[in-house]
Amino acid sequence: MKRDLASIIAALGGDLHGDGALLVTGLAPLEVATPHDISFLSNPRYQSQLQASQAGCVIVAPAMRDAAIARGACIVTDQPYLYFARLTQLWKRARDPLPLAGVHPSAVVDDQAVVHPSASIGPLCVVERGARIGADTVLKSRVTVGEGCVVGERCILHPGVVIGADGFGFAPNGEAWEKIEQLGAVQIGNDVEIGANTCVDRGALQDTVLEDGVKLDNLIQIGHNVRVGRHTAMAGCVGVAGSATIGPNCTVGGGAIILGHLTVGPNVNISAGTLVSKSLLKPGHYTGIFPVDDNATWERNAASLKQLHSLRDRIKTLEKETRK
Repeated sequence: MKRDLASIIAALGGDLHGDGALLVTGLAPLEVATPHDISFLSNPRYQSQLQASQAGCVIVAPAMRDAAIARGACIVTDQPYLYFARLTQLWKRARDPLPLAGVHPSAVVDDQAVVHPSASIGPLCVVERGARIGADTVLKSRVTVGEGCVVGERCILHPGVVIGADGFGFAPNGEAWEKIEQLGAVQIGNDVEIGANTCVDRGALQDTVLEDGVKLDNLIQIGHNVRVGRHTAMAGCVGVAGSATIGPNCTVGGGAIILGHLTVGPNVNISAGTLVSKSLLKPGHYTGIFPVDDNATWERNAASLKQLHSLRDRIKTLEKETRK
């Protein structure tokens, strides 16, 4: 695919410095871009890569304007990363045809399910009784939408996604377990994207809910009766236990775990690998990771951590004695 810079500006805006007739044939990171590629710089820390880059054109913020012009052609915009995201969308639309609306012959859609005519149901998908799929939603291959579950408009569910499997609910009965039937469903809003092999369990009594604009990466587990607020994003391998509530505009790093029945308020950012064991109601960035170290040092530090409780008691005793 070839595209000149002038047509990119016409489609996406921005302030072009350089030859609008210059053709680019691909998108690439600064360090590997060729004179036929367009790249971007959103973090000033990588300014040294800008000067060394062979990219035909670079998307930059106003603060990097002069440095970019000195190097060559550039597009100046207030949000380079967002501009680059929209450029990838432009490229995708031109390169790949949109999924055809309709149901693939190998898919199984129950007679009592409702699929909007503009939706695309891919190979080997299963849409069970009473499920509803909204307008312009795309189910890639092998997606399962369980009985009574709802997927909104303009959603993308990647291969292997399972919506509405039973939540993990069992009551102890002596040495055995008695199954708690999961009588709720899953409600998914509009403009939600769910990565490959992610599972969203149905609720036990009330529905599990993903609000509008939620973005989930691959291999995420959303437990029963969880509620995820609008425009919250989670990276790969996050686990959210049952009945947790996560507010809007949050981010959860890869491999983080959120225990059940907790509340995470709006605008909370959780670092990768963090175990959230209490509610986080105040906006901010939270981290709970024991830093990596050589094993011997780590074991000594871990042994010291075990003594913190007794050390605290000893300090309190000493403080009381000094006050006498």
